[in-house]
Amino acid sequence: MQRVLQHKLGFGSVFTKKYLLHDLLYFEVIPGMSDAINREKQLKNWHRTWKWNLIKEKNPELKDLAADWYPDKVINENV
Repeated sequence: MQRVLQHKLGFGSVFTKKYLLHDLLYFEVIPGMSDAINREKQLKNWHRTWKWNLIKEKNPELKDLAADWYPDKVINENV
């Protein structure tokens, strides 16, 4: 949740800030850091179409999954 907030506020990633990427369209809860790192490496090797299909399968309306995680005041005061 902390990393998502950083992205929403434009901190922590040059890519996110440059392209104004603030919506969380997909995430996985993975127990254990090593398993999470392995999953991230696996997904990085996927074709773009495979990733897009995974996102659309879990979130067909492409809604921001973190839209209600933070009070509007937190986002608006720090943007």
